[in-house]
Amino acid sequence: MKLKKLLSLGLAVIISVSAVGCSSSKDKKDDIEASESKTIVVGASSTPHAEILEEIKPLVEAKGYDLDIKIFDDYVMPNTALSEGSLDANYFQHIPYLEETISQKGYKLTYTEKIHLEPMGVYSKTLKNLEELSNNSKIAIPNDPTNGSRAIQLLADNGLIKVSDHDLLTIKDITENPKNIEFVEVEAAQLPSVLEDVDAAVINTNYALSANLNPTKDAIAIESSDSPYSNILACREDNKDSEKIKVLSEALTSPEAKAFIEEKYKGSIIPSFE
Repeated sequence: MKLKKLLSLGLAVIISVSAVGCSSSKDKKDDIEASESKTIVVGASSTPHAEILEEIKPLVEAKGYDLDIKIFDDYVMPNTALSEGSLDANYFQHIPYLEETISQKGYKLTYTEKIHLEPMGVYSKTLKNLEELSNNSKIAIPNDPTNGSRAIQLLADNGLIKVSDHDLLTIKDITENPKNIEFVEVEAAQLPSVLEDVDAAVINTNYALSANLNPTKDAIAIESSDSPYSNILACREDNKDSEKIKVLSEALTSPEAKAFIEEKYKGSIIPSFE
């Protein structure tokens, strides 16, 4: 009888210790998850996206979240990282680029808000305007489909070439090239570094700013303000309605964000929201 009681007591102690251990482990896991849920991880280009994100950090913190900004220097990895879940959102691209990526990769991505427009510009070390381009000149353009199309359209809008009526333009869609311009396709981030090797280059504003080129002062041609290429806050379809994305979206379209964009970039970057 005593042995039976001792066995029962021992079993009770084991169960109790096991339960406490499980409870402690579960509590610790819950604490970690709770902590992680209060951090918003967003991928961004360094200029101007990360600068704008740094400015709105206090607005995000006021809502109880930390903002962890991951800098990317290319246009491919931010969407890959977002799709794989290591980012909650990214802020570096315009709508046509996101749509092209989704079409090619099959990623379940979307966006919440249009944040700002970066007018693409044509830059040159030697020319003051496009009319000065001589025959057989070289112009560097982005090698990705959407920005390449955008660059070709900008040159067409300025009368340098004529193109066929397509949504996504390539060099093959140039129907008239009276100056026999040679187009050199280069990775977008590398365009400022090849500027000295060509007669002109069509450069995205974020990379122009990083190279100390001011679009409103240094560009010899620039996109108009009605361009459809607003930069957006991208996220996954499965977290679009989450509190994290809501908080970040509201901060990026706040009066404080608008004032910062207008004051810091002085027209070279334009808010896309009221």
